[in-house]
Amino acid sequence: MHSKLTLVGAGPGDSELITLKAIKALQSADVVLYDALANDSLLEYAPKDAVKINVGKRKGQHSFKQDEINNLIVSSALEHGHVVRLKGGDPFVFGRGYEELEHAKAFGIPTEVIPGVSSSIGVAAAVQIPITHRDIARSFWVVTGHTSDGSLPKDLELAAQSSATVVVLMGMSKLAEIATIFEKHGKSAIPVAIIQNGTTGEQKSVFGQIKDIVEKVNESKVSNPAVIIVGDVVSLHPEYMEAYVSQMKF
Repeated sequence: MHSKLTLVGAGPGDSELITLKAIKALQSADVVLYDALANDSLLEYAPKDAVKINVGKRKGQHSFKQDEINNLIVSSALEHGHVVRLKGGDPFVFGRGYEELEHAKAFGIPTEVIPGVSSSIGVAAAVQIPITHRDIARSFWVVTGHTSDGSLPKDLELAAQSSATVVVLMGMSKLAEIATIFEKHGKSAIPVAIIQNGTTGEQKSVFGQIKDIVEKVNESKVSNPAVIIVGDVVSLHPEYMEAYVSQMKF
C-alpha cells in the first residue's frame, strides 16, 4: 500500500466540467473526501469499495472543521492508501488546498494537485460573460467575500477603484457592504450579475447595477452559493441589455 494525497478540482458544478486527469485520479482512489460544492455524481468514477466521506462546509452548517479535514486526510492515507480530496472549483482558489497539501507533506505523504475550472471564471463564461474584453476590461480581480475574521478583504476597496472586472466569491452575505464600497467610488451605475448554482440545473441569475442589485436580489431570492460579477462586461449579456437599454444615453 502506498499512501498518497491528490487534490482534485471538481469544477464549478456541472459534472462534465472536470478534467480527464481528475477522472483518472478518482478511478484509482481508495478514499474520496468531497466538498459540498462538488457534484455528487462524480463519486461514480471512484471504485465501489472506495471510502467516500462528505466533509463539505457550508455557512452555519460546518460538518468538519479544517483541522479535522487535515487530520482525516493523513489518517485515511496512512490507513487506506490513495486519498482523493475532491474540492469544488479549483483547489487553490479560496479552497484551502495548500493548507491540506502542507499538512500531508508534514507526514511524509506524497502529494499531487490536479487543477479544476474555477467558478470565478467558469461560471461567467458559462453564461457568456467575458471577464476580460479588449475594448472593455483588460484585467480582472477575484476576491473572497468571506475572510477568516468575517470582514471583507481590504483588496476589495482597491478593486472598486479600478476599471477591471471584479469577481467576488462567497460574498452574498456581504452584498450590501460590497455595493456600498463601489458606490463610494462613483460606481453606482456599474453593471452587476449574480449567478447562483452556476453551470448546474439549478442555476439562477439576476442582473442589475450596484445601486439596485441588493433590491433585485431580495426580489429574486437568489442566494448562496453564488458568484458576483461587477463590471462593464456584464452589460454584454442580453438580460442586462434588455433591462437597461432604455436607460442608456446615446
